[in-house]
Amino acid sequence: MPTLRQLESFVAVVDEGSFTRAADRLFVTQPGLSQQIAALEKESGGSLFSRLPRGVALTPTGRALLPHARAAVTAAERGHAAARQVSGSEGGELRIACVYSVSLGLLPGVLRRWRSQNPDVTVRLFEHRHGDTLAAAVREGQADVGVGPVPAQWRGRQRALGHEEMVVLLPPNLGVDDVMAPAGGEIALRRLEHVPWVQYAPDHALADVLLDACEQAGFRPQVAVRTEQTAVAPLLTAAGIGPSLVPAAIVPPVFAGTIARPLPRVERELAAYTGAEPDALTSRFVADVARHAVLMPDHVAAALEGPAVL
Repeated sequence: MPTLRQLESFVAVVDEGSFTRAADRLFVTQPGLSQQIAALEKESGGSLFSRLPRGVALTPTGRALLPHARAAVTAAERGHAAARQVSGSEGGELRIACVYSVSLGLLPGVLRRWRSQNPDVTVRLFEHRHGDTLAAAVREGQADVGVGPVPAQWRGRQRALGHEEMVVLLPPNLGVDDVMAPAGGEIALRRLEHVPWVQYAPDHALADVLLDACEQAGFRPQVAVRTEQTAVAPLLTAAGIGPSLVPAAIVPPVFAGTIARPLPRVERELAAYTGAEPDALTSRFVADVARHAVLMPDHVAAALEGPAVL
């Protein structure tokens, strides 16, 4: 029979997409992690991963095992938390899955308020690059609640949080007088057709957001740099690499370049969603995030009040 440690190792490699990152997450050596996976493959009767030049992919055997492995790991974690709660050593755990832009922008303020009112509840975050993997994680029981783009055909409960607006960040060395008023305002995306952009990696959901917006404006954006880290795009733009399109909530309070609203506007709807029967703790958090989520920070709203460029 597979051990819980073997299943935890397997799930970590799946979630991280890499043996190296999974080993870091579990605080083990990579050879030790590989031994756990090898033992599990022997128990399962076949390879669980195909090794790729940049990461790993699940084999059919791995895909068949994944939901059962995740359920076993989740059950063990929840059993441990429940036992500690009954014993009075902790107040429970809330597991939140989200996309990276939500953990950078929306959640910090919400969690600050939540923690002040629920100091005995431990919060665990599971962050994802794409809304599809986020929804799958909630569906498979990895988290109690998901916060991110509205999932397609969700069968559990769902609470709308509003529309997340994307803004264009322009580097300080672009010569914004040629494309828009320095005070900010609006900018037609077509004016940036010949400018190389700071973009996200192809498997990042925000890469699709930029591509769709530019194609709607009639062009395909050029690439200056691609990053896998959501928070890095504004930093690269501020350093003068090129413009970027990011959620308003992740723009730093102090930004060296110019903040503008793209024309046509670019938005996506966000939601907090759970399984069909969330527990009381999860339901309270969903109500709290719906009540206190800030999708447009004051400093970004102020920057967008400049004159429009059509």
